[in-house]
Amino acid sequence: MMMVVVSYDVATGDGEGRRRLRKVAKECQNFGQRVQNSVFECVVDAAQWASLRHGLLAIAKPEEDSLRFYFLGSGWKAHVEHHGTKKIRDFDEALLV
Repeated sequence: MMMVVVSYDVATGDGEGRRRLRKVAKECQNFGQRVQNSVFECVVDAAQWASLRHGLLAIAKPEEDSLRFYFLGSGWKAHVEHHGTKKIRDFDEALLV
């Protein structure tokens, strides 16, 4: 498993842009957790990463939107430091539904 940080900026000047923004966020939520308004942390394997990347590139319009992917690898916990509000889920803990 590896950590990929996804950040995006989607042009929302019209209804189509606002729909793309919601679709990008939904696609990211399928693979990770929101840590800032337009930033998600996704702990994925290679197949999940390929699916996430493919889905996001299919949604975004490169002439209007921006997607950035940061690869923190498998040792990501040593490279992430968080301060302040917004409790972040630990991917290694059990998830109760």
